[in-house]
Amino acid sequence: MDGFKEAESVGELRKLIDNEKLVFVFLYGEHCSVCHGVMPQIRPMIDSYNDLTSIQADIEKLPILSGEFIVFTVPVVLLFLEGKEVLRIARFIRTEELKDKIDRILESV
Repeated sequence: MDGFKEAESVGELRKLIDNEKLVFVFLYGEHCSVCHGVMPQIRPMIDSYNDLTSIQADIEKLPILSGEFIVFTVPVVLLFLEGKEVLRIARFIRTEELKDKIDRILESV
């Protein structure tokens, strides 16, 4: 899927979360039409944040991610601040709501 840098393993994803201050993770399924519809809406917004590192991962290719991040449905967006999950939105992702929540988190940092 065209979007953010693709994670090739759980280890790569964990390493990024552990080593970067602010990480945005987009978990999707290749055969998920909602995922393909959401990505073009959120990508420009996420790219506008300079201090945010972004990555995506396909749950179908890396099913271990479902257990690692407790994912029951896709798409899921996760935001990690200093290695801790501070935001999770699943399935119905509203761009305005996501932007508002990220802005509030960034204001508190």
